Amino acid sequence: MDGYQGQERRKFPISEELIDHIAEKAAEKAFSKVYEQVGKSVLNRLAWLVGAIVIGLFIWLANKGFIKE
Repeated sequence: MDGYQGQERRKFPISEELIDHIAEKAAEKAFSKVYEQVGKSVLNRLAWLVGAIVIGLFIWLANKGFIKE
């Protein structure tokens, strides 16, 4: 399939250079959003891990007698 072969319907034809520029910008934005989501996911998991460590530390300290009720 070679694409549309009829009459040009756009009022302002777009050059291949402009199409390439738009595609590059779209790809940059897509990668940026992916990296942003990955970063948020990593920070969220890190926060859960730190929370679990702190709770574990409090339980350990309470069992050793350093924290009294």
